[in-house]
Amino acid sequence: MRNVWIICRKELRSYFVSPIAYLLLAMFAIVFGFFFWNGVNAFVFVGMESQMRGEAFPMNINEFLIRPLVSNVSVIGLFLIPMMTMRLFAEEKRSGTIELLATSPIRDSEIILGKWLAAVILYAGMLLVTAINFLWLFKYGNPDWKPLAIGYLGLLLQAGALLAIGTFISTLTRNQIIAGAATFGVCLLLWVLVWVSEYEFSTWARVLCTFRYSHISRRSAKVCSIQKTSSSISPRFSWDSF
Repeated sequence: MRNVWIICRKELRSYFVSPIAYLLLAMFAIVFGFFFWNGVNAFVFVGMESQMRGEAFPMNINEFLIRPLVSNVSVIGLFLIPMMTMRLFAEEKRSGTIELLATSPIRDSEIILGKWLAAVILYAGMLLVTAINFLWLFKYGNPDWKPLAIGYLGLLLQAGALLAIGTFISTLTRNQIIAGAATFGVCLLLWVLVWVSEYEFSTWARVLCTFRYSHISRRSAKVCSIQKTSSSISPRFSWDSF
């Protein structure tokens, strides 16, 4: 595990020595900031419009705002994940340092795991930047934190799977552009293949569903609704039992 952490720190250092990490963080923050600003304005507009019409109804901020926002993060990841993985091994091959890694007293699995872990940590940092926007919702509103936490966990797991695919593709070529384009193509293909699950119910179709965030968010919403229902039923049950 020590060797894995050494490779991980080396890769993280290479991310932040070059403009790659700063560019990814800036792009991620700006795009998500626009989505957040647009979503909040839409939420306020719909609420004010319904009040002016005299048709005010309770609006669920988790369903109306948080769920679409977190779903948009997974779409942004489709474009940024290839940029994170395309250089992991392709750059080592191009510069000739792959021989140094291959002959070092470190196992191949530790090298691969260390580089993949560095990409996951960078993506987690990008998610942490977007989480700052949600602090304003908790300051001025009262959203439920459980769906948000489950959603971010789902995003991290989804990114881990796609980053593993990108890491594998990066080992197949020494050209970063080819590695990035191939990774984007595979990620996009996995994304659109989920459409098959709308009418196909076999095992392979259900496996494909795990690569799309919308299915994760639906399941998390169901879990949280079950928790709320059980919490509201249990006091009645205990009261009636006496």
